[in-house]
Amino acid sequence: MKRYLLMGCIAALLGGQMAAAQDSVKVWTLHDCLSYALENNIQLQQNRNNYLSGLEDTREAKAALLPSLAASTTQGFTNYPSSNAEDRNSYTATYGVNAEMTLYNGGKLRTAVRQQNLQNDIDALTVAESENDIRVAIVQAYLQTLYAADAVTIAESTAEISRAQRDRAAEMKAAGSISKVDLAQFESQYASDRYQVTVARTSLDDYRLQLKQLLELDIAEEMHIATPSIDDAEVLATLPSKSDIYATALEVMPEIRRGELAVEAAELGVKQARAGFLPTLSLSAGIGSGYMSGNSFESGTQLWNRFNENIGLTLSVPIFSNRRNRTAVNKARLEVANSQLSWQDLRKTLVRKVETAYLDAVSAQSQYLAATEKERYAGESFRLTDEQFAVGMKNTVELLTAQNEYASARQEVLQAKYLALMNIELLNIYQGREVTSNY
Repeated sequence: MKRYLLMGCIAALLGGQMAAAQDSVKVWTLHDCLSYALENNIQLQQNRNNYLSGLEDTREAKAALLPSLAASTTQGFTNYPSSNAEDRNSYTATYGVNAEMTLYNGGKLRTAVRQQNLQNDIDALTVAESENDIRVAIVQAYLQTLYAADAVTIAESTAEISRAQRDRAAEMKAAGSISKVDLAQFESQYASDRYQVTVARTSLDDYRLQLKQLLELDIAEEMHIATPSIDDAEVLATLPSKSDIYATALEVMPEIRRGELAVEAAELGVKQARAGFLPTLSLSAGIGSGYMSGNSFESGTQLWNRFNENIGLTLSVPIFSNRRNRTAVNKARLEVANSQLSWQDLRKTLVRKVETAYLDAVSAQSQYLAATEKERYAGESFRLTDEQFAVGMKNTVELLTAQNEYASARQEVLQAKYLALMNIELLNIYQGREVTSNY
């Protein structure tokens, strides 16, 4: 009795631990995936670090407008081996503080500050662009995973129907109602549908792995996707006009603004290159002193006697620079042209993305409506054919054909449904909106 009681306690304890483990398994929604990826994606973190590095460059560029200040000292020892002097060794020391400031260099420094400020904005937009790229990738992978999960459900349902038909066919064969050939056809259909279940599960594992890799989860971490309830209103959501979506995308998509700022930064590069033809004027000032041993003065007195102050202006006028300045200007102009072309290409790429997503969404919504109606008729046809087969009015081939048409119609509904949802979400991203779905 005690033994059974002990075994029962152990079983209850293990059962409780298993239930707790199941409850602790994280179920990922689309919002969870997006939040996690935006926080932990390695490339995105690198882009953010690049932005912070650019801020440091800006601080350095601004500091270049201020005077520089440096302190220096030199300590020396000299030996005179051939000298008749009583002390053949001499110690020398110099001390100095020097300041320097560029007064004029054709605007190079101030242009560099403006250029660096633009680069900071470009880096921030690059971060935002990377975030959008991650959103697109996560939305696509997540909805593909949901599609694959529903495809497994449909495949399992179809296989269960085939199993029931196979069992009924075996009974009918035993009763002499159908032939051995008919039973073999049902067996073949059941085997084929079980194979499709395996294919669907493999596809689900592949999509789940892709999503897991996008999130950069550990290899040992299990990933379970939420199973949301999606109604027709989400699939058939009304879309703005294509031109309105594109106009909004031009205003909010970060790559467009990034391309515009790149052109401005390149134009400042031309201005900076032209400054190479202009003179440079700099101001320098300093104080210094020193002493030498063996001198008639004490070291402290020498420091005062050698104390000096200096100030000076330096003017540098470029006369011939081996074409370095001319080459810099020409290359800067080419950089402007390339930046303008890149900006145009970004706009055209956005047009293609918006138009493709829009047409795919509209097409998928139409397909969904047609496929839903087809599924309804195919289901009714299969039901009636099954009833007629049971009373001998339909043969095996007709029944299996109706069943396959019904399974195909269900698959078409599934494909159109998730294709519409995916492209609707892509259009939301292109308009700068957050994911609006509940999955």
